[in-house]
Amino acid sequence: MNRRDLLIRRASGKALGDTPNSTCSPCNVGNVGRFSNGVLLTHENKQVKFYDDLIRGRQVIVNFMYASCTGACPLITEKLIQVHKALKDRMGEDLFMYSLTLYPEQDDPATLKNFAQMHGALLPGWTFLTGDPYDLETIRYRLFRENHIKFDLSKGFHAAQLRIINDARNLWAHVSPNASLETILKHISWLDPPKSLEEIREENKILQEKIDADIKLHGYRRTV
Repeated sequence: MNRRDLLIRRASGKALGDTPNSTCSPCNVGNVGRFSNGVLLTHENKQVKFYDDLIRGRQVIVNFMYASCTGACPLITEKLIQVHKALKDRMGEDLFMYSLTLYPEQDDPATLKNFAQMHGALLPGWTFLTGDPYDLETIRYRLFRENHIKFDLSKGFHAAQLRIINDARNLWAHVSPNASLETILKHISWLDPPKSLEEIREENKILQEKIDADIKLHGYRRTV
């Protein structure tokens, strides 16, 4: 039995074919408390509820930043631009990015929009957010806490993490924005919606063809 047939036989039918709905499934109803549903302002000065409007049923990438930062934030923003370019066909469709300010007292919507524009980050599916300091601190703690007082009180520490969430699948992951682009994309892919049987068959057909070609040419498999 070749790899393609083996994987297809192991696939679990309907479960693999299911894809997340645009709304949260019943098992995720309690996540509004897990994430917080504070009212925030986008860089376009639009009010949104953090969980209901931005997270519910979606796959998202979240980071914290602030507009006056001259160190890590511009570098992290540049890395996120690379991520956006790599996944541009998905952005704003089934994948979203949110950059929340660490210092809402100084970062109003216009300031965040100027930061995004200056760094080339006014892109589809990417929203910069500000709001009440209490709401943002609550979100930061719930998404990035380490249960260590030194880390949890350090805003700089949390500015150096990306949180990846697929609410429809109830999955979380995190990765350093200083990791390679390949590593970040791999972490995102781990939370992607399940693939249909048709997609699995097609991917494994292509892989099996490469393996067969390797064996014919070299006598063994070289394709990873």
